[in-house]
Amino acid sequence: MNLPLALALGALRSPFRRPGRNVPVGTGRWRLVERDAGIDPGRLAAYARVCGFPVPGPVPLPYPHVLGFPLTMRLLAARDFPLPLLGLVHTRIAVTRHRALLPDERFRLTVRVDALTPHRRGTEVTVSTEAHVAGEPVWESRSAYLARHRTAGAPPREPAPPAAPLPARATWHLAPDLGRRYAGVSGDRNPIHLHPLTARPFGFPRPIAHGMWTFARCLAELSPPQVTHVEAEFMAPVPLPATVTYAADGGRFALRGDGAGRPYLTGAATSAARP
Repeated sequence: MNLPLALALGALRSPFRRPGRNVPVGTGRWRLVERDAGIDPGRLAAYARVCGFPVPGPVPLPYPHVLGFPLTMRLLAARDFPLPLLGLVHTRIAVTRHRALLPDERFRLTVRVDALTPHRRGTEVTVSTEAHVAGEPVWESRSAYLARHRTAGAPPREPAPPAAPLPARATWHLAPDLGRRYAGVSGDRNPIHLHPLTARPFGFPRPIAHGMWTFARCLAELSPPQVTHVEAEFMAPVPLPATVTYAADGGRFALRGDGAGRPYLTGAATSAARP
């Protein structure tokens, strides 16, 4: 099944999904494998340009997520998957690089659903993506997606104490067509990112930037080659066009509204992998 067909089927099935109580996930229940995956040099270069990575240059840390995206969409659009594809919100991501992935390497790409868990605002699904070369792990990520729906008795989350704002390092002016440009290199053509007319039915007066673009753009600015583990939380959508502030201190980084505006993304990078 190709990506456009998976997205279309997921959209058609979404109105009939009624998420509720937690659904146990057995090992391998939702899992897909591409046994001989590779990187297209032209697409890699186009992605790097849109996200601010050097061209030519090494494979950007977040790029395997893009390669696994079609498999992720096929899983989330599967006939027996209980959550609606439309409306899923990417809330968190953690990426670990065990070693650099070379542009000309072949690798096995595995995507699986690890868990469906109750959330104070609905149900959260955790999706893992892994790349292996000759049986050895090279790269992995864990993403959380939220399906919002009414809940009964979900405990409220304790508010975190406010952290001191990170110092501003750069100001970026995001063009109105950024969502369409990133969609062209990533394959993620969710209508909320493309045009005001396609975003409005989902409650957005303007298109919003892809969360994975904001994540990648921050990493391109941070850009230390020794980083092996990054975690980020998507706090709020970025409307397009927009002027945003990139802030960082050490391995911590953030994207917020211009100046001291609302936080859109917060994250931290380290040079040692975590379990």
